[in-house]
Amino acid sequence: MKVSYFPGCTLKTKAKILDEYARKCAEVLGVTLEEIENWQCCGGVFTTSSDEVATKLSSVRALLSAKEKNQPLVSVCSACHNVLKQTNAQIKDETNGISRAVNNYIAPEEYHGETQVLHYLELLRDVIGFDKIKEKVVNPLTGKKIAAYYGCLLLRPGKVLAMDDVENPTIMEDFIRAIGAEPVIYSYRNECCGGYIALESKDLAKAKSSRVIENAKINGAEAIVTACPLCKYNLEKNGCSDLPVIYLTELLATALGIKE
Repeated sequence: MKVSYFPGCTLKTKAKILDEYARKCAEVLGVTLEEIENWQCCGGVFTTSSDEVATKLSSVRALLSAKEKNQPLVSVCSACHNVLKQTNAQIKDETNGISRAVNNYIAPEEYHGETQVLHYLELLRDVIGFDKIKEKVVNPLTGKKIAAYYGCLLLRPGKVLAMDDVENPTIMEDFIRAIGAEPVIYSYRNECCGGYIALESKDLAKAKSSRVIENAKINGAEAIVTACPLCKYNLEKNGCSDLPVIYLTELLATALGIKE
Protein backbone atom coordinates (compact mmCIF):
# COMPACT_ATOMS: atom_id res chain seq x y z
CA MET A 1 0.00 0.00 0.00
CA LYS A 2 1.20 3.50 -0.84
CA VAL A 3 0.22 6.77 0.85
CA SER A 4 1.26 10.35 0.25
CA TYR A 5 3.61 11.64 2.92
CA PHE A 6 4.22 15.17 4.19
CA PRO A 7 7.41 15.20 6.32
CA GLY A 8 7.55 18.90 7.16
CA CYS A 9 10.55 21.13 7.87
CA THR A 10 11.58 19.92 11.31
CA LEU A 11 11.73 16.27 10.23
CA LYS A 12 14.36 17.30 7.69
CA THR A 13 16.49 19.08 10.30
CA LYS A 14 16.20 18.63 14.07
CA ALA A 15 13.86 15.61 14.03
CA LYS A 16 15.43 13.38 11.38
CA ILE A 17 15.00 10.30 13.59
CA LEU A 18 11.23 10.83 13.69
CA ASP A 19 11.19 10.83 9.88
CA GLU A 20 13.71 8.05 9.30
CA TYR A 21 12.02 5.49 11.50
CA ALA A 22 8.54 6.49 10.32
CA ARG A 23 9.54 5.42 6.82
CA LYS A 24 11.38 2.26 7.83
CA CYS A 25 8.67 1.04 10.21
CA ALA A 26 5.95 1.69 7.65
CA GLU A 27 7.79 -0.46 5.09
CA VAL A 28 8.05 -3.34 7.56
CA LEU A 29 4.31 -3.00 8.17
CA GLY A 30 3.48 -3.03 4.46
CA VAL A 31 3.03 0.69 3.76
CA THR A 32 5.21 2.93 1.60
CA LEU A 33 5.34 6.61 2.54
CA GLU A 34 5.65 8.47 -0.78
CA GLU A 35 7.01 11.91 -0.04
CA ILE A 36 5.07 14.46 -2.09
CA GLU A 37 7.09 16.51 -4.55
CA ASN A 38 8.02 20.13 -3.98
CA TRP A 39 6.31 20.40 -0.60
CA GLN A 40 6.75 23.60 1.37
CA CYS A 41 6.41 24.48 5.04
CA CYS A 42 2.87 23.91 6.30
CA GLY A 43 3.02 27.27 8.05
CA GLY A 44 3.70 25.87 11.52
CA VAL A 45 0.54 27.32 13.05
CA PHE A 46 -3.01 27.28 11.70
CA THR A 47 -4.42 30.80 11.38
CA THR A 48 -8.09 31.02 12.30
CA SER A 49 -8.72 34.26 10.41
CA SER A 50 -11.37 33.72 7.75
CA ASP A 51 -9.68 36.09 5.28
CA GLU A 52 -6.13 34.73 5.62
CA VAL A 53 -5.33 32.70 2.52
CA ALA A 54 -1.62 32.99 1.72
CA THR A 55 -0.41 31.01 4.74
CA LYS A 56 -2.69 28.10 3.81
CA LEU A 57 -1.61 27.66 0.20
CA SER A 58 1.35 25.36 0.86
CA SER A 59 -0.89 23.02 2.84
CA VAL A 60 -3.54 23.12 0.12
CA ARG A 61 -0.97 22.21 -2.52
CA ALA A 62 0.12 19.23 -0.42
CA LEU A 63 -3.49 18.13 -0.03
CA LEU A 64 -4.06 18.59 -3.76
CA SER A 65 -1.00 16.49 -4.57
CA ALA A 66 -2.40 13.61 -2.50
CA LYS A 67 -5.80 14.02 -4.15
CA GLU A 68 -4.25 13.72 -7.61
CA LYS A 69 -2.69 10.38 -6.58
CA ASN A 70 -5.95 9.27 -4.94
CA GLN A 71 -4.06 8.66 -1.70
CA PRO A 72 -4.51 9.71 1.92
CA LEU A 73 -2.03 12.28 3.17
CA VAL A 74 0.01 11.13 6.19
CA SER A 75 2.13 13.28 8.51
CA VAL A 76 4.00 12.45 11.71
CA CYS A 77 4.71 15.86 13.22
CA SER A 78 1.83 16.93 15.48
CA ALA A 79 2.06 20.55 14.33
CA CYS A 80 2.08 19.71 10.61
CA HIS A 81 -0.83 17.33 11.04
CA ASN A 82 -2.79 19.95 12.94
CA VAL A 83 -2.31 22.56 10.22
CA LEU A 84 -3.07 20.15 7.37
CA LYS A 85 -6.20 18.78 9.03
CA GLN A 86 -7.59 22.18 10.02
CA THR A 87 -6.84 23.63 6.59
CA ASN A 88 -8.60 20.70 4.95
CA ALA A 89 -11.66 21.17 7.15
CA GLN A 90 -11.76 24.89 6.41
CA ILE A 91 -11.59 24.27 2.65
CA LYS A 92 -14.49 21.80 2.90
CA ASP A 93 -16.68 24.53 4.37
CA GLU A 94 -17.94 26.33 1.28
CA THR A 95 -19.70 28.99 3.37
CA ASN A 96 -16.64 30.82 4.71
CA GLY A 97 -15.17 32.07 1.42
CA ILE A 98 -11.78 30.43 1.98
CA SER A 99 -12.44 27.67 -0.55
CA ARG A 100 -13.27 30.16 -3.31
CA ALA A 101 -10.25 32.34 -2.52
CA VAL A 102 -7.87 29.36 -2.43
CA ASN A 103 -9.14 28.00 -5.72
CA ASN A 104 -8.64 31.39 -7.32
CA TYR A 105 -4.97 31.10 -6.39
CA ILE A 106 -4.44 27.53 -7.59
CA ALA A 107 -6.57 27.79 -10.76
CA PRO A 108 -6.97 26.04 -13.15
CA GLU A 109 -6.67 23.27 -10.56
CA GLU A 110 -9.34 22.95 -7.90
CA TYR A 111 -9.42 21.56 -4.39
CA HIS A 112 -12.45 21.21 -2.12
CA GLY A 113 -11.22 19.07 0.78
CA GLU A 114 -11.35 15.66 -0.88
CA THR A 115 -8.14 14.26 0.67
CA GLN A 116 -8.22 12.09 3.79
CA VAL A 117 -5.68 13.45 6.28
CA LEU A 118 -4.14 10.92 8.66
CA HIS A 119 -1.65 11.19 11.46
CA TYR A 120 0.92 8.38 11.58
CA LEU A 121 -0.78 7.05 14.71
CA GLU A 122 -4.07 6.81 12.81
CA LEU A 123 -2.23 4.97 10.04
CA LEU A 124 -1.01 2.46 12.65
CA ARG A 125 -4.41 2.09 14.32
CA ASP A 126 -6.95 2.43 11.51
CA VAL A 127 -5.11 1.27 8.38
CA ILE A 128 -2.49 -1.22 9.54
CA GLY A 129 -4.09 -2.20 12.85
CA PHE A 130 -2.48 -2.64 16.24
CA ASP A 131 -3.06 -6.41 16.06
CA LYS A 132 -0.83 -6.64 12.98
CA ILE A 133 1.80 -4.55 14.72
CA LYS A 134 1.77 -7.03 17.62
CA GLU A 135 2.46 -9.82 15.14
CA LYS A 136 5.44 -7.94 13.70
CA VAL A 137 7.07 -7.16 17.04
CA VAL A 138 10.36 -9.05 17.46
CA ASN A 139 11.63 -7.12 20.45
CA PRO A 140 8.67 -6.62 22.80
CA LEU A 141 9.27 -3.90 25.37
CA THR A 142 7.95 -6.10 28.15
CA GLY A 143 8.06 -4.49 31.57
CA LYS A 144 8.85 -1.01 30.27
CA LYS A 145 6.61 1.70 31.69
CA ILE A 146 6.06 4.32 29.01
CA ALA A 147 4.13 7.57 29.45
CA ALA A 148 2.34 8.87 26.35
CA TYR A 149 2.52 12.62 25.90
CA TYR A 150 -0.12 14.07 23.58
CA GLY A 151 0.41 17.79 24.16
CA CYS A 152 -1.90 20.41 22.64
CA LEU A 153 -1.81 19.93 18.89
CA LEU A 154 -2.31 16.21 18.38
CA LEU A 155 -5.92 16.16 19.60
CA ARG A 156 -7.25 19.72 19.48
CA PRO A 157 -9.60 21.03 18.25
CA GLY A 158 -11.34 17.74 18.87
CA LYS A 159 -14.21 18.15 16.41
CA VAL A 160 -11.82 18.81 13.53
CA LEU A 161 -8.93 16.48 14.28
CA ALA A 162 -11.35 13.73 15.40
CA MET A 163 -8.53 11.37 16.31
CA ASP A 164 -9.51 10.51 19.86
CA ASP A 165 -11.27 11.72 22.99
CA VAL A 166 -9.60 15.03 23.82
CA GLU A 167 -9.86 14.62 27.60
CA ASN A 168 -9.34 10.87 27.84
CA PRO A 169 -7.40 9.68 24.78
CA THR A 170 -6.31 6.05 24.30
CA ILE A 171 -4.59 5.85 20.91
CA MET A 172 -1.03 6.21 22.20
CA GLU A 173 -1.66 3.94 25.16
CA ASP A 174 -3.02 1.27 22.79
CA PHE A 175 0.08 1.73 20.64
CA ILE A 176 2.30 1.25 23.69
CA ARG A 177 0.45 -1.96 24.57
CA ALA A 178 0.80 -3.21 20.99
CA ILE A 179 4.60 -3.13 21.27
CA GLY A 180 4.54 -4.94 24.61
CA ALA A 181 5.15 -2.07 27.03
CA GLU A 182 2.94 -0.82 29.86
CA PRO A 183 1.31 2.61 29.37
CA VAL A 184 1.48 5.01 32.30
CA ILE A 185 -1.65 7.07 32.84
CA TYR A 186 -0.93 10.48 34.37
CA SER A 187 -2.71 13.81 34.72
CA TYR A 188 -0.61 15.97 32.40
CA ARG A 189 -0.44 13.74 29.32
CA ASN A 190 -2.60 16.08 27.21
CA GLU A 191 -1.56 19.40 28.78
CA CYS A 192 0.57 22.06 27.07
CA CYS A 193 4.38 21.83 27.31
CA GLY A 194 4.65 25.62 27.07
CA GLY A 195 6.19 25.63 23.60
CA TYR A 196 4.18 28.54 22.24
CA ILE A 197 4.91 30.84 25.16
CA ALA A 198 8.65 30.08 25.42
CA LEU A 199 9.68 33.36 23.77
CA GLU A 200 7.31 35.42 25.87
CA SER A 201 7.92 33.72 29.20
CA LYS A 202 10.72 31.17 29.57
CA ASP A 203 9.87 30.67 33.23
CA LEU A 204 6.24 29.77 32.50
CA ALA A 205 7.26 27.44 29.67
CA LYS A 206 9.73 25.73 31.97
CA ALA A 207 7.11 25.37 34.70
CA LYS A 208 4.66 23.73 32.28
CA SER A 209 7.21 21.25 30.94
CA SER A 210 8.50 20.47 34.42
CA ARG A 211 4.98 19.63 35.62
CA VAL A 212 4.57 17.15 32.78
CA ILE A 213 7.88 15.45 33.53
CA GLU A 214 7.37 15.32 37.28
CA ASN A 215 3.81 14.02 36.99
CA ALA A 216 4.96 11.25 34.64
CA LYS A 217 7.77 10.31 37.03
CA ILE A 218 5.51 10.24 40.08
CA ASN A 219 3.29 7.75 38.27
CA GLY A 220 6.19 5.42 37.53
CA ALA A 221 7.18 6.33 33.98
CA GLU A 222 10.59 5.21 32.73
CA ALA A 223 10.29 7.23 29.52
CA ILE A 224 7.94 9.60 27.70
CA VAL A 225 6.89 9.06 24.10
CA THR A 226 5.69 11.88 21.83
CA ALA A 227 5.07 12.70 18.17
CA CYS A 228 5.83 16.42 18.47
CA PRO A 229 9.37 17.78 17.91
CA LEU A 230 8.56 21.00 19.77
CA CYS A 231 7.22 19.06 22.75
CA LYS A 232 10.32 16.85 22.79
CA TYR A 233 12.58 19.88 22.74
CA ASN A 234 10.76 21.61 25.58
CA LEU A 235 10.44 18.53 27.77
CA GLU A 236 14.14 17.72 27.37
CA LYS A 237 15.27 21.29 27.90
CA ASN A 238 13.15 21.90 30.99
CA GLY A 239 12.91 18.37 32.36
CA CYS A 240 15.36 16.00 33.96
CA SER A 241 18.06 13.87 32.37
CA ASP A 242 16.94 10.57 33.94
CA LEU A 243 13.59 10.45 32.12
CA PRO A 244 14.21 10.12 28.37
CA VAL A 245 11.80 11.63 25.85
CA ILE A 246 11.47 9.38 22.78
CA TYR A 247 9.75 9.76 19.43
CA LEU A 248 6.98 7.23 18.84
CA THR A 249 8.62 6.03 15.61
CA GLU A 250 11.90 5.39 17.44
CA LEU A 251 10.05 3.32 20.03
CA LEU A 252 8.27 1.40 17.27
CA ALA A 253 11.56 0.80 15.46
CA THR A 254 13.01 -0.72 18.60
CA ALA A 255 10.06 -3.09 18.95
CA LEU A 256 10.21 -4.10 15.28
CA GLY A 257 13.94 -4.84 15.49
CA ILE A 258 14.93 -1.99 13.17
CA LYS A 259 16.77 -0.09 15.91
CA GLU A 260 18.85 -1.71 18.62
